Amino acid sequence: MKVVVVESPAKAKTINKYLGRDYEVIASFGHIRDLPAKDGSVDPEADFNMIWELDARGSKQVSEIARAVKGADKLILATDPDREGEAISWHVLEALNARKVLKGIPVERVTFNAITKASVETAMRQPRQIDQALVDAYLARRALDYLVGFNLSPVLWRKLPGARSAGRVQSVALRLVCEREVEIERFKPREYWSLVATLSTADGGVFEARLVGADGKRIQRLDVGNGEDAAAFKRDLELATFQVASVEAKPAKRHPQPPFTTSTLQQEASRKLGMAPAQTMRVAQKLYEGVDIGGETVGLITYMRTDGVDMAPEAIADARRVIGREFGDTYVPGVPRKYSVKAKNAQEAHEAVRPTEMGRLPKQVARMLDPEQAKLYDLIWTRTVASQMESAELERTTVDVTASVGPRKIDLRATGQVVKFDGFLTLYQEGKDDEEDEDGKRLPPMKAGEALKRERIASTQHFTEPPPRFSEASLVKRMEELGIGRPSTYAAVLQTLRDREYVKIEKKRLQPEDKGRLVTGFLESFFKRYVEYDFTADLEGQLDRVSNAEIDWRDVLRDFWRDFSAAVGGTKELRVTEVLEALNTLLGDHIFPQKADGSNPRTCPTCGSGQLSLKLGKFGSFVGCSNYPECKFTRQLSAAGVDGEGDGSSPDGSPPGTRLLGNDPVSGLPVTIRDGRFGPFVQLGEASTEKDAAKPKRSSLPKGVTPSMVDLEKALRLLSLPREVAKHPETGEPILANLGRFGPYVQHGKTYANLGKDDDVLEVGANRAIDLIVAKEQGGGRGRPSSDPGRPIGKDEATGRELVVKAGKYGPYVTDGEVNATLPKSTAAEALTLAEGIDLVNAKRAAGGGKPSRGRKAAPARGAKTAARKPAKATKDVDAPAKSAAKPAAKKRTAPKAAAAKTPASKTPASKTTVAKPAATKKASG
Repeated sequence: MKVVVVESPAKAKTINKYLGRDYEVIASFGHIRDLPAKDGSVDPEADFNMIWELDARGSKQVSEIARAVKGADKLILATDPDREGEAISWHVLEALNARKVLKGIPVERVTFNAITKASVETAMRQPRQIDQALVDAYLARRALDYLVGFNLSPVLWRKLPGARSAGRVQSVALRLVCEREVEIERFKPREYWSLVATLSTADGGVFEARLVGADGKRIQRLDVGNGEDAAAFKRDLELATFQVASVEAKPAKRHPQPPFTTSTLQQEASRKLGMAPAQTMRVAQKLYEGVDIGGETVGLITYMRTDGVDMAPEAIADARRVIGREFGDTYVPGVPRKYSVKAKNAQEAHEAVRPTEMGRLPKQVARMLDPEQAKLYDLIWTRTVASQMESAELERTTVDVTASVGPRKIDLRATGQVVKFDGFLTLYQEGKDDEEDEDGKRLPPMKAGEALKRERIASTQHFTEPPPRFSEASLVKRMEELGIGRPSTYAAVLQTLRDREYVKIEKKRLQPEDKGRLVTGFLESFFKRYVEYDFTADLEGQLDRVSNAEIDWRDVLRDFWRDFSAAVGGTKELRVTEVLEALNTLLGDHIFPQKADGSNPRTCPTCGSGQLSLKLGKFGSFVGCSNYPECKFTRQLSAAGVDGEGDGSSPDGSPPGTRLLGNDPVSGLPVTIRDGRFGPFVQLGEASTEKDAAKPKRSSLPKGVTPSMVDLEKALRLLSLPREVAKHPETGEPILANLGRFGPYVQHGKTYANLGKDDDVLEVGANRAIDLIVAKEQGGGRGRPSSDPGRPIGKDEATGRELVVKAGKYGPYVTDGEVNATLPKSTAAEALTLAEGIDLVNAKRAAGGGKPSRGRKAAPARGAKTAARKPAKATKDVDAPAKSAAKPAAKKRTAPKAAAAKTPASKTPASKTTVAKPAATKKASG
């Protein structure tokens, strides 16, 4: 028996079918070990020794692999074909060696770029050893990310309350977004005018020509800068006669784009399908791991984390056959196309992202995929096939026109483009982020010297526009151009920026939040080198050299740590006032924008004598007056109000972290959104200082809703909770939807059911609410049906009890409500008769077993759960036996099975007991 280790259960299931019964394929479920979230996990003083720990899930998987390895002929590590996959194999091998279970069993490493039977079988015939250079590159990257995150993030928490974390790549990506926002804010629009003449030929062909010159001088786009000049040109053109000066037609070709890399796949999926990079990678992972095609699980695409654009020769030949069959031989180029990577720091030489079989057309597999998978597969197939198609043949025509008005000559130009042979364009055209379509309109036939008739002259006013904010696609493209990070990490980096509330997405564009701008400002002021683009790109280059075994990974860490630790140490004596003044200067245009009347933007609008400055409060940053506490003026960090108007000041000097949304049309009370100890919330009215006064109505924000997403209408809807959704079909009593401490729920009397992650407490309908409540009342969980009622087979006349056959955890069984009896393996549940059931139950009863487990006691309400588990505080006269008797109960309480089952993998307790310092509880991502 040979044991094969892969990452995911889906891959394990598929590969097991390919390899047969001589192999046992086990999933590691990704990484089994990680650096514990505490100081000291990477120790620079001990030559960067790294402490790895197995979490509960990882420990379980290692035990499973260790069990399988005992007595096995061979261990084959078949994780993904990249640095991360190499690292997972290394971790598995290290963990097994630590348990001393291999004992001379040979270990091999295999990789395959696609999960198909041919690819897997070929890989098994070409084993190798773990590539230590790739592992070293992983170790260096992981150590760098740890050292930055766990040393820089605590500095942020101390000096900049409200900041969440800083990461090596995350911080540089955030800087790109923030710098683009500064460009937009500082942009000064410039007026310009365009003049277009609509002309017609003698044959009736109509086209447009634009002003490009006058009096022997060339006129650029911005040269006609005011209405007076435009009017003068228009007046002359309306009096002019027009003639074709020259016609020039040039043949041109457009070549197809190479097949997808990770980065270009994310960009195109964002442009054409509206998928976020993280979503694209999730869907691509499913296509790679395989779907059921005709009763067989097949991987539809090759490995989706790659910098390579090359394809295997057999894949190219396959694509050419499909092109000839589907489009005709004229669309097949004379020789196969070869593409090369332009990026100097491209990773391992993997194939591009492509279909595993070109002949598997999108329309053939669409019905076997969910909509997202079908769309992404279609995009990958189309791009791949188009990359091997013939070039498009074009004809680009330029017509110069002379307008004569007296002695004056005015030059106009018309451009057009004709597609002579569409080539790959018949199948695919790459999307663009911000550029205009370069294809011109088709021009009518004309020749030099031909007179033209004026139809109309149009002069149009324009203003230059600021550079657009980054979309997720254009940010990924820019990061790749700068050599920042790795394409396989871009999705995680962008998701982290959103999760930290450093950026938000408005109209599919990334906009920095105030919190993100403060973090960037702080890092640029005190850690400038570490958010420089060249520095980050050079560090990536060094990691590439490590993966090529050119330099030692610890040398990279030593060089980095020497200067970085000094920079961190230099902030220990840094005073918060110094930080604030640096941010006031760096972000002055954002925090204190110029006023229309030209007055000092930092003068307090309330007292008139104080200076406005950035302040740090319990819940984050705000702007306040230097004359505090005499002057209590405060406002949000951004000077603009909610709708970009006003000064954004808080009503009546309300506390920082408060934003007025408007007034409730019913009560007239102000509706505000505030920062609270447990997160943001909306509030109606103000709290009274009287002791017995009622507290103002409040509502927390649902998960996934940020303060910037809340307007007056949404706030009023939240404040209206609980809301009646439906009437219970049996009792007629109302079913309410509300927000609680543990999230949104629906309620009927004393029955509560949590809403699912896709449910909106403000939108959940009657049918969904009734289903959740009824399922909960029948014993189900969150919208799940109650346990299987089973198949009644009749009544036992001797006992008067009904017998039922049910599906159990350990197989089918028969029960009379008092005794459970497992069915023999030779007996099918659907074929069990009443007589057979009675015999099984009686035999079990006679043996003294098979009694149903007692039902679980009703769980206490969530609010009472903690109190129920907390032991009573001992008084001074408690005797020793009582103390010792309490210990077993406490031990039993530490790891309840139900709690362990619900704990996410990322939060499961480590197998090795550790005590993390407070500063280490937030793990920074790179």
